[in-house]
Amino acid sequence: MILRFKKIIMAIIKNTFICLGFLFSIMIILSFTTLPFWMYYQLGVSHKIIKSNPNYIIVLGGGGIPSESGLMRTYKASNISKKYPDAEIIIALPGDITDTSSSVNLMRDEIISRGIDSSKIILEPIGLNTRMQALQISKLIDVKSNILIITSPEHMYRSIRVFETLGMENTIGESAFESAIESILEYEDYELGGTKYIPNIGNNTQLRYQFWNHFKYQIIVYREYLAIAYYKLKGWI
Repeated sequence: MILRFKKIIMAIIKNTFICLGFLFSIMIILSFTTLPFWMYYQLGVSHKIIKSNPNYIIVLGGGGIPSESGLMRTYKASNISKKYPDAEIIIALPGDITDTSSSVNLMRDEIISRGIDSSKIILEPIGLNTRMQALQISKLIDVKSNILIITSPEHMYRSIRVFETLGMENTIGESAFESAIESILEYEDYELGGTKYIPNIGNNTQLRYQFWNHFKYQIIVYREYLAIAYYKLKGWI
């Protein structure tokens, strides 16, 4: 009986490693294509069009301040706010609003530092995830208002669907996409000296950057797919 149990466990472990190896191989292959970028891009694009200007710009908190997601979202929020000066800004990030060093206050300060009037900013410091943040925001505003969400690209599809499920149907989004550097990052290795026997990859930006970026996109996208599946099972979207 014990021997049979061990065989079953070993078979499960073996099959698990085979599946993981297969998945890893697929990710490696896809990293040499543009598909991972388009998977990432599609999650971040809001296809709905609302003709009226937004009443509220909702900044969904990611990491703290400073962090990549936090700074990207506040940068995007300040630019969008200048485009729609009549819209109020709601920052949704859990934290202690009485603590001036808390991330939710630092996000507000970051937006203010970019020329946005502090009187336009409302803090929502209670929500611990996207669903809870949307629930709290639905108590603060008229759900029929025009809403523009700012968040990271991979988080946009799920965010809009969560708000729509709670009756906030006039919701669109602006993803905080990164901007690529304008310079061409190609060079000849021999011009920089160093060991001569190492392959010259100075002109191969695909291997130096694109492969790794696309591998990273896949990790981000697959994680988000799991989050979307979980939210669907919970009935939140």
